Amino acid sequence: MTETEKSSDNFSERQIAGQRLMVGFDGTRLNSDLEFLIGTLNVGGIILFSRNITSPDQIRELSSDIQAYAASCGNPALFMAIDQEGGTVARLKAPFTLFPEGNPGIKTIEDAIRFAKTTAQEMREAGLNMNMAPVLDVEPEGFKGIMHERVFRGDSHTVADFGRVVIETFQENGIMAVGKHFPGIGRTTLDSHLELPFLKTSFKELEETDLVPFKQAIEKYVDGIMLSHILYEGIDPLWPASLSEKIAKHLLRDVMGYDGLILTDDLDMKAIRHDIPTQIRQIMAADIDIVLICHKSPKIENAFNEIVYTITSSEKNMAKGMASLERILRLKRRFSVAANGFLA
Repeated sequence: MTETEKSSDNFSERQIAGQRLMVGFDGTRLNSDLEFLIGTLNVGGIILFSRNITSPDQIRELSSDIQAYAASCGNPALFMAIDQEGGTVARLKAPFTLFPEGNPGIKTIEDAIRFAKTTAQEMREAGLNMNMAPVLDVEPEGFKGIMHERVFRGDSHTVADFGRVVIETFQENGIMAVGKHFPGIGRTTLDSHLELPFLKTSFKELEETDLVPFKQAIEKYVDGIMLSHILYEGIDPLWPASLSEKIAKHLLRDVMGYDGLILTDDLDMKAIRHDIPTQIRQIMAADIDIVLICHKSPKIENAFNEIVYTITSSEKNMAKGMASLERILRLKRRFSVAANGFLA
């Protein structure tokens, strides 16, 4: 029995906490920082950026070394993630196949299938198993917002159709899809990397437009959904989506019936101004599974310690922590990557 296959009952409290973290690092090979993240903090996922990539062979070796080290530490296989939307957000460059227009260049269902199938196969061969894509945001006709170069062109139903095909094709070809950015940032003009955007819209308007692609994605069993860092004043005037119990737990889980993985967007982004204890408290209360921190910093270890503290503070919190662990392990079994870098 592999570590990914073993019962969640056999995981230590530190392993339960660490599996909730997906983190970035500096470097292009297994190093002491990664060994600390995997062996000491028991992180459940690694996300790669351009700074971590030099060639297909290097990614394959890095992925293989990471998975082998996790196994040697008694930890489950890791989610190995990347943002490969095509267009302006594509961490894998040539000789990987490029789709320079990204989502705006997808005009037909055949285009969507070709992009997703090619990308999935190349990612899988490199030992990756999670893509932070597709973008499911809807940009109104005649509007040019912060997501203009990253969205599918068309109305909410067109976006839903293209998104569904990309999700299905990714997942049929061994790559976990993560639809983003729930509940939708197509009408946003401010950049959440730099500041906290506010969206003054009613729930009814969101339901009729922005939520349509997410509803279809959920119906077609998308395995991951990433929350936005936007404050939706008509739903939760206090907390941005990545920290909002009203959005993640009530709307996404309870109302829309989603039981896949919920991820925050990168907590390093400047839209999130709260301290780590506050962030983790909100994330745990909202039934969010994965805490995403994309840059090397003490914030990662602080978040780990806060998760340990939170899940051990009450039986209720431990039960919620175990529910998240079960969701994580279920998908790790489905998208397990062997130490040689290919699907097991």
